[in-house]
Amino acid sequence: MTQINAIDTGHEELIHDAQLDYYGIRLATCSSDKSIKIFDVSNNQQRLIAELKGHEGPVWQLSWSHPTFGSLLASCSYDRKVLIWKETPSTGLPSQNSTSGGTQYSSIYEYDRHTSSVNTVSWAPYEYGLMLACGSSDGSISIISSTGDGRWTTKKIPDCHPPGVNALSWAPAVLPQASDDAGVQGSTGEPVKRFVSGGCDCLIRIWKEQDDGWVEEAHLDQHNDWVRDVAWAPTFSFNKDKIASCSQDGHVYVFTRDTRSSSNWEFTQIGTHFNDVWSVSWALTGDILAVAASDKVSLWKLGLDGKYQCLTTPHASSTSVESPSANSTMESTTGGEAGNIPLMAS
Repeated sequence: MTQINAIDTGHEELIHDAQLDYYGIRLATCSSDKSIKIFDVSNNQQRLIAELKGHEGPVWQLSWSHPTFGSLLASCSYDRKVLIWKETPSTGLPSQNSTSGGTQYSSIYEYDRHTSSVNTVSWAPYEYGLMLACGSSDGSISIISSTGDGRWTTKKIPDCHPPGVNALSWAPAVLPQASDDAGVQGSTGEPVKRFVSGGCDCLIRIWKEQDDGWVEEAHLDQHNDWVRDVAWAPTFSFNKDKIASCSQDGHVYVFTRDTRSSSNWEFTQIGTHFNDVWSVSWALTGDILAVAASDKVSLWKLGLDGKYQCLTTPHASSTSVESPSANSTMESTTGGEAGNIPLMAS
């Protein structure tokens, strides 16, 4: 049984992203009103515990780090900045960024080296250390890494998607498997860092770390319009990679690759056509895909016939939750009514 609860965020303008932390206890939301709000949603309650203000434009996307590194939240904005927020010990008095004396978040790092809107942020698997990828309308992707002593290092991959980067997703950290022939690259016992990106060039590109840099390993060209979101599935087989994508063309695909025998990606279309589809997201088990369109969220699972079947289509709130495009402008994304975030639980 699926229960849907609505959270009145109190945002004054459009909501662009909502992310639960690793334990599903805290929900972070961001909006065109330039603010980020954090709610405690444990024990069926919905309590605002912090409001973060540091961006000077609409905040597009959020990403929680693995709890190994504490409670860290990354945010990106139209103001061309990435901010990393950290929960800090309470001083006993509420700060300007907190509605509770017991919960405070402060900005510990600001990255401002992109020349246009930063549209997407994604933390890498914790096995790689504290590492964040961010993509921008300037077409480049930056990799921000913590040195462990309070300092951060950055690497930029230029011209990844020249018209603009819309989405990023990391591959799970899986040890490469040796093969009977020439052997799999990286079979030394260390996982090869990979992530997938989607952009306004209508392409999906897969990147891997090589020789202290990043190179394109493959690209997928099934879409014929802007790629709005990509999602690399959590590990469900040590010998299988799986990526989902959605596009402004209304199509959703799942790409798979057998890592033992082939470098070629095969694809399966989900459904037929979606109206104004914005995002895709895998369950932790890697076998159920959520597809968020403008009017509903649908859940899909691979059937015995090799085709994805729709499990259910819980209708979302009437309030719009919109994502940015790589060419978004301040005028096109502000305005509108603030509303509820639907929170589904089984």
